[in-house]
Amino acid sequence: MFKPLIFYIGLRYTRAKRRTQFISFITLTSVLGIALGVTALIAVLSVMNGFEAELRERILGMTSHSTITSKYGHLENWQKLEQRLKGSPHIEGMAPFVRGQVMINADRQVSGTVLRGISPTYEPQVSEVGEKMTQGQLTDLTAGKFQIILGAELAAHLGVFLGDKVTVISPQLNSTPAGILPRLRRFTVKGIFKVGMYEYDRNMAFIHIDDAAKLFRLGNKVSGLRLKLDDVFNAPRLSHELAAKLNGDGYRVSDWTKAHSNFFRAVKTEKRVMFIILLLIVAVAAFNIVSTLVMVVTDKRGDIAILKTQGLSSLSVMGIFIVLGTVIGVIGTALGTLGGVLLALNIETIVPAIESMFGVDFMAGDVYYISEVPSKLVWEDVYMIAGVAFILSLLATIYPAWQASKVNPAEVLRYE
Repeated sequence: MFKPLIFYIGLRYTRAKRRTQFISFITLTSVLGIALGVTALIAVLSVMNGFEAELRERILGMTSHSTITSKYGHLENWQKLEQRLKGSPHIEGMAPFVRGQVMINADRQVSGTVLRGISPTYEPQVSEVGEKMTQGQLTDLTAGKFQIILGAELAAHLGVFLGDKVTVISPQLNSTPAGILPRLRRFTVKGIFKVGMYEYDRNMAFIHIDDAAKLFRLGNKVSGLRLKLDDVFNAPRLSHELAAKLNGDGYRVSDWTKAHSNFFRAVKTEKRVMFIILLLIVAVAAFNIVSTLVMVVTDKRGDIAILKTQGLSSLSVMGIFIVLGTVIGVIGTALGTLGGVLLALNIETIVPAIESMFGVDFMAGDVYYISEVPSKLVWEDVYMIAGVAFILSLLATIYPAWQASKVNPAEVLRYE
């Protein structure tokens, strides 16, 4: 079927002058439409991949890859569990923690927050909070001195600074002559951290694990043990294996994907929807090839008739116009892929340049926590987009090519 003659004629038609400039214009529009659609798809998906990676990095900077707790509520001898897990091939770090809900009061401001008791020695093994300190140091926390580290947004809401006093109100109750009262404890602000995510900067505070145990009346118990794994994306499988290993000892193992499953599911859904919406641009441009080829067929009816009288089969005629339409699609896809890759790789440079040129700020630092537009080029996305664009272009050639194969030489040449 596909003889070299078919490719020769099909490629020649891409260079031949048309009787009307309008056909050339439609052809150019089809090529540019496919190119722009593919470029937009690659760039947008790269930006969404960048945001997802940035947010995942920030979340995992504060959230342990895996967490071991007890079905009884608290771990009684976490040191024994630590020794048991030490040397496990996939565990890179461990840290005990105490966790509870409290109210923090400063002057006339009050806020509910998650209070986490940590060990300044162990915590750097499983989180990056020490690297996110804007004031003070994580190692400044000292047992027995009741010091606290606040998120930047929480500190701003309370109106406190380094060295100020805040009152932590625990849900634990005290029996006093005046009646049942909540437990109160004064803490000194020893540090402020900023992760760049509202969930943590506004709703989290840290104290020394010994002070947390006293505040929540845990004695020598802790809430659980946080783990850092060697492969964050393998956390579900590794956590399942760890749970099977600890089965029967009253331990529960969870991983970070369960704690933030709704968020990452929403991101994936949004990415899928954006892909479908932008793919419609490519589809519209690809199906412009239909109108282009229909006009070319009309323009070349005489040529088709002559070729048929010289023995060219209807299937070969169909092949000529499939080649012609495919070339248009390939050129548009290639240009779009090249443009999309270059844009995705340089978007972190291009966006600041546009902001500087026009005096605008797309990601204002006082509004958005991510003040720069991140981009992460995933080659699997590029291959998929280019492949889909090529297939759409190929499908768009079938109907016009079939129409060309149905040209009757006798009817066309009757008036020549």
